[in-house]
Amino acid sequence: MSFESSAVNPVQRSLFPFRLTWLACVCAVPAHAGEVAVLQQVDVVANGISAPTEQDTHYQTKSSALATQTETPLVEIPQSVSVISQQQLDDRQPQSLDEALSSIAGLRQSNTLGGTQDAIAKRGFGGNRDNSILRNGMQSVQARNFTPTTQRIEVLKGPASLLYGIQDPGGVINVVTKKPQAEARYQAANYLTSFGGGGVQADLTGPLNNAGLSYRLIADKQQYDYWRNFGEIEQGVIAPSLAWQNDKTSILLDYEHMDYAVPFDRGTYIDTRTGKPLPIPRERRLDEVYNITTGRADSANLQFAHQWNERWSLHGGYGYSRNYYNDDQMRVMSFDASSGVVTRRADATKDALQAAHTATLYTVGRIDQGSTQHEVVTGVQYMHNYRTLGDLYRGSNDKHFNMYDPVYGTSAYPSNVSAADSDQTDKLRTTAFYLQDAWSLDEHWILVLGGRYDHFNELTGKGRPFRTNSLVSDSKFVPRAGVVYLIDPAWSVYTSYTESFRPNTSIANAIGDLPPEEGKSWELGSKWQDAQLTATVALFNIDKQNVLTSQTDTATGDTLYRVAGRVRSRGLESEINGDLGDNWSGYASYAYTDAEVIDDPLLAGTAVDGVPKHMATLGLIHQWPGVFGGTLRAGAFSRYTGSWYIGNTKGAQYELPASTVFDSMLAYDRKLAGYALRVQFNVKNLFDETYYTSGVSNANAPIVAIGEPRQFLLTTTVGF
Repeated sequence: MSFESSAVNPVQRSLFPFRLTWLACVCAVPAHAGEVAVLQQVDVVANGISAPTEQDTHYQTKSSALATQTETPLVEIPQSVSVISQQQLDDRQPQSLDEALSSIAGLRQSNTLGGTQDAIAKRGFGGNRDNSILRNGMQSVQARNFTPTTQRIEVLKGPASLLYGIQDPGGVINVVTKKPQAEARYQAANYLTSFGGGGVQADLTGPLNNAGLSYRLIADKQQYDYWRNFGEIEQGVIAPSLAWQNDKTSILLDYEHMDYAVPFDRGTYIDTRTGKPLPIPRERRLDEVYNITTGRADSANLQFAHQWNERWSLHGGYGYSRNYYNDDQMRVMSFDASSGVVTRRADATKDALQAAHTATLYTVGRIDQGSTQHEVVTGVQYMHNYRTLGDLYRGSNDKHFNMYDPVYGTSAYPSNVSAADSDQTDKLRTTAFYLQDAWSLDEHWILVLGGRYDHFNELTGKGRPFRTNSLVSDSKFVPRAGVVYLIDPAWSVYTSYTESFRPNTSIANAIGDLPPEEGKSWELGSKWQDAQLTATVALFNIDKQNVLTSQTDTATGDTLYRVAGRVRSRGLESEINGDLGDNWSGYASYAYTDAEVIDDPLLAGTAVDGVPKHMATLGLIHQWPGVFGGTLRAGAFSRYTGSWYIGNTKGAQYELPASTVFDSMLAYDRKLAGYALRVQFNVKNLFDETYYTSGVSNANAPIVAIGEPRQFLLTTTVGF
């Protein structure tokens, strides 16, 4: 598949999803139609990824392998772990990774590169391309990681370098995909959006033989209007996977290909006269109709697990992730808010490629020592992550656009290649060994100790001829320690200490050999987990040293780079989710995050960009069985984001207002003539709140991304 910008007849667009749904249904008809059930996954476990269980059909989550690489009850993990189940995703119908994660307080969208890259800040730290997004436990560089293949999403908060290598100290996000299952199931879905357009999906799975081999095939096509005054979003996904298992060994091979075309939209800007966003309608864009990023993304994973005996098992895998894209953009350079004149420049990036290879091999063993027991994980990892940008176009400044009386389509496409900016390159390689021991001292005490030794080298630079901006080769040891005390099997208290690191490099700017960023985190918390509810409350403190910081030289206008002495994030997080009884389910969370620069000659005392001090979420679902032979399900969701700040590179900061966004859903399920039918209606941003999702520091005027307005979504699903 490939996408190009083109006009689509409105009638054709409205019929498009129904045509594809009909085609998907025809393709999905099984040879022997049987009893219909919700699609579940076969029990395939490799590379420490949680085996799917019935928790995917409920709001409660009881276990995860993300923090330990062994399937561990959350109550026994000395670190905060959040999981969004398939049922939550089905109810809320998110369309992006940051929307899917919006039910977890403390996570926040960061710089998405004009809405083209996933970028999530965890506990105040993180951005696009920060290595924190995983796919089935393997590093992912895909621009859009939330796709129809997503089964659930796991979030490990706090430093995760012990198991996952070079990271920011905020945490990691693991997107767990749908796996093949041993029983044949077929499903097709269609949705329409009030923005205009929609999408269709087919999901087929079942056995291929009687020897443990099964398959899954997911296909998806989306095409709908962008909510601002121009633009369109297109996405196509094809994802086959195979699984094989017997009583001792499981092997999983999955592949996903995506073609996409999305608007390159940086949002609005701060009017420095008022300290508020520009006084123009939120739908009005300041760029051009050709601001589009088109790309192709691929992901392939091979994972295996083998049980040697009742005590020891071997796990391993190889993951490949790739994102290739081209973008054109009319870049806003500056503006005069009084006259409305906007200075713009036609830029472009061509033949951009980022890819990551990850290989891992580890053992899990149980060692009995008297009345105590050790669960030991030992592993080796290799990772090669590289990014190259081919031709970079840089136009000349143009002042023919006025934000108060916009006229689009009069500016030329980018046409001037800048040799000095082209061939931007970033190559990172790491080789690591790690060891972790979860030592159960008795029925109450669990001691977790571990360490990782990483050797890495990284090269960055750009230009024709090529100029090296930084060249770093070093080794680093990071420790981990945690203690869990089980007051009883359902209630624990814990404390932990973890570290992280990442090299300071820049693909576009010469920064020299600056020391690496280092993160240190303490966490103290308590967890509750019974048959219906899982709850966590945690206090944390993260210190991050040697943070790369830009500064404008007021005399020359040049941008200089240095490391800030120390940035700190500390706070309180609490969350609860599960089944409340009498057909009620729900979740709630609250996070207080105080993130600020502690030690820096210019920025000391300022808040970290884009991090609100207060965030809270609440979701409630009720279902009524036996309504006209089916089940009626209704829900309401809300998320509160406190005020937050965005700065320029000169020490000034601007406050963005607090917001509360409400969503709702209504769904009806019924079996009819051997088919499982589901009709669902979602309303997002029910009261059409104007809110802002993230910001980017800028010397002239900070950039601010705008949240989506009210949207209606109608989804129909049929299963065989």
